[in-house]
Amino acid sequence: MFYVVLLAMVAGFLAMRLYSVLGKRTGHDQQPLPRAAEERSIPVTIPRTIDAAAEQRTIANRNIDARAEPGLRSIIAVEPGFDVNQFLEGAQAAYRMTLEAFWRGDADTLADLAEDDVRTAFVEAIAAREAAGETLDNRLVTIERAVIADASVSGREARISVRFDADIAAITRNEAGEVIAGSLTDAVETHDIWTFVRTLKSAGPNWKLADTDEA
Repeated sequence: MFYVVLLAMVAGFLAMRLYSVLGKRTGHDQQPLPRAAEERSIPVTIPRTIDAAAEQRTIANRNIDARAEPGLRSIIAVEPGFDVNQFLEGAQAAYRMTLEAFWRGDADTLADLAEDDVRTAFVEAIAAREAAGETLDNRLVTIERAVIADASVSGREARISVRFDADIAAITRNEAGEVIAGSLTDAVETHDIWTFVRTLKSAGPNWKLADTDEA
């Protein structure tokens, strides 16, 4: 019995010592105990999303056929400043100016807009029209859509083909001014593919018309 009482006194003494060292833990001041290294959460590094290259963002355009993309990238590789949207705007302006120059028989303007072979074909058509005493009273009503259909680079020469879907009001008059064909009240849907060419890294910024065809 003596030993039982003695052990109880020792246990009580140890309990008092632990209480004095550790103190009383409550729900308010309780802090989580450190976990072993293998139990600690390992920080996860989330890879950053890398933006696509500038030329690829430029090419992401609904007005570009898929087959034209490799050629456009080749052009951008040589001239990083090439801008697809600016080119399309310029191509539409050239389309309008070229048609209007042809309709009114302006060979000088055509020389600035087209390569020699195309200009020669236009001039010959103008001469034949004038010889027949005919004039064109045409009007480009609207360009419904302009799409880059193809593109390529050979050496330093870049070629870009653009499909134009347009509405044109066309009328042909004879020497007396009488209407012999067409109508200015009914526009005709036209679908053409024009190919423009330019020497990359050249001083001249302008693209010239190198070929025309029906789509």
